[in-house]
Amino acid sequence: MGKRVISPASSPAAGAAPACGGAEARPLAVYVHWPFCLSKCPYCDFNSHVAEAIDQAAWRQAYLGEIDRTKALLGRRRVSSIFFGGGTPSLMDPETAGAIIARILSAWPARGNDAPEVTLEANPNSAEAARFAAFREAGVNRLSLGVQALDGAALRFLGRSHGAGEALSALANAKRHFARVNADMIYARPGQSEAAWAAELGRLLAEGLGHLALYQLTIERGTPFFAAHRRGDFALPGAEAEAGLYELTGEILGRAGLSAYEVSNYAKPGEECRHNLTYWRYGDFAGIGPGAHGRLTLADGMVATEALRRPEDWIEAVRRLGSGERARAPVSLRERAEEMVMMGLRIGEGVDEARFREVTGGGFADHLDARGLERLIAAGYLEAAGRRLAATEAGRMRLNAVIAELFPEADAP
Repeated sequence: MGKRVISPASSPAAGAAPACGGAEARPLAVYVHWPFCLSKCPYCDFNSHVAEAIDQAAWRQAYLGEIDRTKALLGRRRVSSIFFGGGTPSLMDPETAGAIIARILSAWPARGNDAPEVTLEANPNSAEAARFAAFREAGVNRLSLGVQALDGAALRFLGRSHGAGEALSALANAKRHFARVNADMIYARPGQSEAAWAAELGRLLAEGLGHLALYQLTIERGTPFFAAHRRGDFALPGAEAEAGLYELTGEILGRAGLSAYEVSNYAKPGEECRHNLTYWRYGDFAGIGPGAHGRLTLADGMVATEALRRPEDWIEAVRRLGSGERARAPVSLRERAEEMVMMGLRIGEGVDEARFREVTGGGFADHLDARGLERLIAAGYLEAAGRRLAATEAGRMRLNAVIAELFPEADAP
């Protein structure tokens, strides 16, 4: 890919407001957050909670009510994907999942015969795996399985309640019911060697999956791992070792026909996650459920939405007030530019300037630091060809630093 520096003369003033008309034609991704888990993993900082009992009927009605309220806000759209995340959505009754899917498709019908991608996150535990057929009948057509490791000691360290054999059995069961299956894995674990990681990847690739999401272990503030790491209970691999594991991952998966279409996601052609691509391409998405976020283009501009975080607060607000929304705020042109670049540089295709101008009212030169952009291109961290800006493999390995160079006045992501 050829390199060039984008001239400031190539774009109009960033103050020009982008057109927001025709919002009804924009595809819509819908994220449904199920906040409950059987136990809390020590590395997890997601909005997940352990509950002794769950009133499935009450939660089903709350989700349906929020979908109806969001429909009234958005009006006509066409749904492109639905994603049940969590928490552990496979703890949801399949009947609840089916009712939510049906209500979403009623609110925002798909276009023609283009069936939306409907993903549900699940754990490999036997009791949950036995419900896969029911979720398929409910309308789920893509399963994302939280394997996390194929090593017994690593699974215990990560606080997982399943074993490696149980995970492989769940994958086989998932493939019987779903044409598309993803496996999540965590690597760059304490003491993990390249040989050990290559062996785990080999066992996983033998399952013939079309999509893998592979995340390096990070220590998040407020988690049990954060306190343990500060005490010195364990140490993560250094930056050089992590880079080596990342490069090895790309090499092994590349030989198996899975390309890195995003920093941590690998897929065979046509198996890319449509829902996540909506985020990375800065498309519209609605968030339903406790703590869920959204970015929505309305007639008068783009807004960011955020729901109440605590499950008991959210469901009570929906029941009593008709809405679990905590905040809704306009997204400025500058914020759109920062968010779109932060997300778009994660994917191999990068950011298209025509789409960037449509969203932000200006071109790259209007929003990005010119000197920073030149330095990053010269250093081989960014590439610019035609009207598209993309991170190289080296750039994707240090995205926080790249973003800070492009937006020096913004907070680091």
